[in-house]
Amino acid sequence: MDFDQLRQLEAIARLGTVSAAARELHLSQPALSRSLARLEKELGHQLFERAGRRLVLSDVGDVGLEHARALLRAEAAMRAAVDEAARRLRTLRVGTVAPAPLWRLTALTVERFPQRLMTSSMLSEQEVASGVREGSLDLGITLRPHSLPTVHSAPLMAENLAVVLPRDHGLAGHEDVSFAELDGETFLLFSDIGFWRGVCDEYLAGSTFVLQQDREVFRSMAASTELAYFVTDAPSLAGVPAGRVVVPIRDTSAHATFYLVCHEEARPEAEEVFAWVRSR
Repeated sequence: MDFDQLRQLEAIARLGTVSAAARELHLSQPALSRSLARLEKELGHQLFERAGRRLVLSDVGDVGLEHARALLRAEAAMRAAVDEAARRLRTLRVGTVAPAPLWRLTALTVERFPQRLMTSSMLSEQEVASGVREGSLDLGITLRPHSLPTVHSAPLMAENLAVVLPRDHGLAGHEDVSFAELDGETFLLFSDIGFWRGVCDEYLAGSTFVLQQDREVFRSMAASTELAYFVTDAPSLAGVPAGRVVVPIRDTSAHATFYLVCHEEARPEAEEVFAWVRSR
């Protein structure tokens, strides 16, 4: 269970349909339905009942929603307290949709401003955009340029997804593969991968994911098991174990371009970092 699922529960309960909640959350309807099913399976209870075309909370779901809203309020309060502490410490607050572009931004910042500190949050595209627009974030990393004239955007980096397969796997000799060809496999998956998790859920609906939250445990399992897993051409996991091959994924959704966004009235420290990145 994670906060994204709690937000999804709240949106479905408030809007009454999965389709309306999916539009608000910028998710596909199948991905949201699968996420709700995972939450109900984890809790061991059905949270909604169907009333015509609408979904209505069950009695158990009412209790779940009450606790979900309390947790979301607590999360918001925690973020506000942490943000205030970061502001006092003159630390740049960065929201990002994926880890690799944050590493790139950190490297560029250290290169030019070695004493500047950053605190980061893995957020959705919508949360990053609104955070920069409303001032709760100093800098944001998004998948598209911001459309408002008061928010400046600059390309930061591109990232391309590939799959690591055992050398004797039926797809290991291919020049590239598609998600459709990979669907149904069992994958080892590092959980903290930002928007890439949504890509996996949407395009590999028939697959099983063995999730790992600890990076060192993930590395150990990647080296010692036959499970397929994903890498990108950005610096991430060091090396590929012997007996494995890296096969690029050709689907458009396996290729991302990231942008650094900054409000025109951002703090001078953020504007300096943005100008440095844009000049690179």
